[in-house]
Amino acid sequence: MGRNLEIDWQETTAELKRLYRKECNSERRTRLQAFWHLRSGKKMQEVAELVGIAYRTLQYWVAWYRYRGLAEVLRRISGHGNQGRPAKLNALQQQACTAKVALGHFRTVWDAIQWVRDRWKVLYAYTGLHSCLKRLECRPKAPRPRSIKADVEAQTEWKARGLHEALREAEISTAHQVWFCDEMRFGLWGQVRKRGV
Repeated sequence: MGRNLEIDWQETTAELKRLYRKECNSERRTRLQAFWHLRSGKKMQEVAELVGIAYRTLQYWVAWYRYRGLAEVLRRISGHGNQGRPAKLNALQQQACTAKVALGHFRTVWDAIQWVRDRWKVLYAYTGLHSCLKRLECRPKAPRPRSIKADVEAQTEWKARGLHEALREAEISTAHQVWFCDEMRFGLWGQVRKRGV
């Protein structure tokens, strides 16, 4: 048998019950329910099973309560009230960065990092500026590499009417049906399996 739980309670059972019934946030509500039952005199193992949490989790909550009370327990909820770090670039700097990206000034995020460092002396990690650019809904565009031997005029002409002429030379018209496939394998039979609905 373990020792009885010793907590210097700051709230009464009725107060915890009232807070529990009034709370809308499900995670805070679970914690308030656990403390309401603990304050009522139930054992920690019983409360953990009743609320549906791990015993160790309840131990953490009790330790936080002993440290700074119920406010500390309710404050430590992941994602709630956490605004994250403030942006390293102010709104005007972000607009300038967005404009540079739109003009095609950056080929990669590394180029943008270098420009921000040179321009405003602001140091960014790759993931930091990448997420900033994603948040601003812009991304650097790198043009496709082009061969030195490429004939730009021939490529432009092919895009305009080359395929049409090639199909005409092969005597394929719009009346023909053309099927394209990545792979052609004959003699392979796929497996048909029964799926439960």
